[in-house]
Amino acid sequence: MDAPSPPPPRQASVTRATRETNITLALNLDGRGEASINTGVGFFDHMLEHLARHSGCDLQVTAHGDLQVDAHHTVEDVSLALGQALAEALGLKRGIRRYGWASVPMEDVLANVALDLSGRPAFVFNVRFPTPRIGAFDVELIAESLRSLANAARLNLHVNVPYGSNSHHMAEAIFKALALALRQALQRAPGAQEIPSTKGTL
Repeated sequence: MDAPSPPPPRQASVTRATRETNITLALNLDGRGEASINTGVGFFDHMLEHLARHSGCDLQVTAHGDLQVDAHHTVEDVSLALGQALAEALGLKRGIRRYGWASVPMEDVLANVALDLSGRPAFVFNVRFPTPRIGAFDVELIAESLRSLANAARLNLHVNVPYGSNSHHMAEAIFKALALALRQALQRAPGAQEIPSTKGTL
């Protein structure tokens, strides 16, 4: 009897060019958590590095945006490209666990993230940052990034931070929890080839 063929690689590359940004992004869902990221927005790079490391995905991003305006377009468009790459790399989603959740403490902060790779985008964000900025980074861009990711990847994403007093710790705990939840959802159930839905599609 022939051995079963290995599953196809779950990888995708995305190029996104607008009047505001120019982005190239590569994602490997079955990587080693390696990251090479340069968006021109240092804090956002730091968050994406956490996302790669703790999800086990390899992520490469190069972005040139209109940072003379602000970081909004760059953060939004990189997140859209990442979501698109995630959707493409998942393909039909055969054999994946589909759901993921994680609770990550960081100092005085607890971040809870749950997600469903459902093919139906939804985003819930219950977070109140105590400061408007982390260094030069506008904390509103955290929600903007995650909303764009959820919409482009067509996933259901819930983010809750019930307490915390340090904005940097809150943002970092959110991205680490997102990474761990994503790692769980992306796992292939041993021997499973079915699409994890009674509908037969996601």
